[in-house]
Amino acid sequence: MHRKLSKTLAAELDPFVSPFRVDGSEKFRLKSLKTNEKGGLDKAEAEKILDANRERLSDLQEKLYAQDRWSLLLVFQGMDAAGKDSAVKAIFEGVNPQGCDVHSFKQPNNHELNHDFLWRCATALPERGRIGIFNRSYYEECLVTRVHPHLLAQEKLPPKLITKNIWRERFEDISSFERYLSRNGTVILKFFLNVSREEQRKRFLDRLDQPAKNWKFSMNDISERALWPRYMAVYQDIVRRTASEMAPWFVVPADHKWFARVVIGSAILSAMEGLDLHFPRADKASLDEFKKVRKALEHESRGGLKKEAKVAKRAAKGD
Repeated sequence: MHRKLSKTLAAELDPFVSPFRVDGSEKFRLKSLKTNEKGGLDKAEAEKILDANRERLSDLQEKLYAQDRWSLLLVFQGMDAAGKDSAVKAIFEGVNPQGCDVHSFKQPNNHELNHDFLWRCATALPERGRIGIFNRSYYEECLVTRVHPHLLAQEKLPPKLITKNIWRERFEDISSFERYLSRNGTVILKFFLNVSREEQRKRFLDRLDQPAKNWKFSMNDISERALWPRYMAVYQDIVRRTASEMAPWFVVPADHKWFARVVIGSAILSAMEGLDLHFPRADKASLDEFKKVRKALEHESRGGLKKEAKVAKRAAKGD
């Protein structure tokens, strides 16, 4: 059971968490949400919050790893240029990379298509004590394949299973999967980076203006923009049907990258603070063992110093 945050920390984080959290308890309509929200901050204030969150996150990640009980799964979804990559990089800067695993899921290959749609993500789930970051995820199989029906035909499903109910069935499977993970100690947080079509256009132009970013761009990005209304309708359906108390969505205003990072970092920090993470406490047997180890090391140190002194003395005599 999660514990409650301290009142001070809860009050500090809540303005950047609660307004953007969707857990299925209320009606959700994507069009009613702003993409350019700033939360009353300017960029300089946001950077200070981000720095503080990084420091806390680094400490909590060490405790998560040492305690070896919980795991954390962070799912990032959003249109191209929404800022998924840069958000992960900025939020986890300074966090021990040995405790984090980042997986980017692109178009499935033939080997992956020979398995069920959850398989490739299931094999990449974080171990206990670790943070798993999914840049795109199993939700692509309810998103891209729905916007582009011909891709569904490539998944090698028996034809009689491809019915008008397939998307409802996949949402049910995903919700059951996430419930199962949650009941087994995986904390799931899902982030939809809600960028506007106009902001995406500006970011695409910026990529074209910077040679180092040209590789990120293709004409396919332009053809996908033409399907924007369809993508938004499907994303709304995804959030509506898979948001839960155990695996909430955070619909993050993403037109200002610096504010998006505050929201994402605060949501992660809030969830981890609620886990009562701490370094394992040594039992009496371990404490007794530590005393013996200390005694052996101290004895080794004294013996080593005496030996070094004798060697130096002989050298001085010319032996």
